[in-house]
Amino acid sequence: MKILHTSDWHLGHTLYNYDRSLEQQAFLKQLARIAAEEKPDAMVVSGDIYHYSTPSATTQKMYTDGMLEIHRACPEMTIVVTAGNHDSSSKLEIDSNLWNHFGVRVVGNIERNQEEVNLEKHIVEVKDKEGNLKGYIIAVPHVYPQNFPMLDTETPREERQARFFQALQDEVEKMNVKRLPVVLMAHLSIEGSDRTGHDETVGGIEYVPISSMGEGYDYLALGHIHCPQNIKGNGRHARYCGTPLPVSFDETYPHSVSIVEIRREEEPQIRTVEIENLLPFVTLPKEAVPFEEALKLLEEYPDNKPAYIRLNVLIKDYLAPDCNERASNAAKGKSCKYCYIKSNREKQASSDKTRHISIQEIQEMSPLEIAKLYYQEAEGEEMDEELCELMNVAVQKVKEKNNLR
Repeated sequence: MKILHTSDWHLGHTLYNYDRSLEQQAFLKQLARIAAEEKPDAMVVSGDIYHYSTPSATTQKMYTDGMLEIHRACPEMTIVVTAGNHDSSSKLEIDSNLWNHFGVRVVGNIERNQEEVNLEKHIVEVKDKEGNLKGYIIAVPHVYPQNFPMLDTETPREERQARFFQALQDEVEKMNVKRLPVVLMAHLSIEGSDRTGHDETVGGIEYVPISSMGEGYDYLALGHIHCPQNIKGNGRHARYCGTPLPVSFDETYPHSVSIVEIRREEEPQIRTVEIENLLPFVTLPKEAVPFEEALKLLEEYPDNKPAYIRLNVLIKDYLAPDCNERASNAAKGKSCKYCYIKSNREKQASSDKTRHISIQEIQEMSPLEIAKLYYQEAEGEEMDEELCELMNVAVQKVKEKNNLR
């Protein structure tokens, strides 16, 4: 079975108030072209279709038009879409019955029928145009670990996630008499994964061990982590395909979709198809320099070269109030879009050698003394009185909270 693995489209995402719909539409057109060229048996989209749980009508239309174009590009291909932590599971499923007519299965949540969990909803048979069975896809949307359903009274709450994944694979095992390939879809964070560039402040998810995914799949098609990578462990093969378009400037790796060829109980054959972004993310320069030098690089940036730009600036004390305005003016009339200044504080040289402190000394120090030492090493200067006072207030509040327990 051959699949096209993609996830984390984040349609509707804006960057520093810049609309990105042209880039996102271009990606969907590239995806349709890839589907036409590769002719996979299935395309799996492992969550985070949208960036916001309440996407605009324009963004929803972009998604609908894109999916129809992908379907037309390869009509015999099964498409399976699951909800991610950025998606509204109910909104994603609203028109799921209609999508079924176009070979698109949408799984937004876990469904219960009269107190029983509907496991069949998550199991998708993949067939070729002649109707021959090629394999199975187990589609699991994002669910927080504590919210997985109770399948039996013996399993404690903290083990329900692992129990659910294994129950689905056990169901497929009963059906899979021909020993065909099995793909498991999930939108979560696996322990040990590379989180480079990933913004943990939005929709954070607890990390789970690969062993919690159970046994019975040949390929685990993961979404949520933006850095493309293979995850080894548990004797199975798992992969994050990564975002097709960068969501932040710190995602400095290539962005792609994955083509995976799977044979039962064999190592999957994986290759990537890179996605071309109309507006690449550019940091000027790579190593931080004083503001005036960074500004000169922006002024010299080619007028007709599209890109999102951030300036990488080294500061000693603080940035002048007009720095952003000057950078914005430097980008006027150019095809690039100025976004923001990444500030890197210059560490002051210290004549004192680094102080080595024993555990006993740390235990005898006050929180403020520890904070002042850390600040000195990190910033190269003494903590000012205002910061010291704020630290004291914070420590006092923590003590008061502990006394109430």
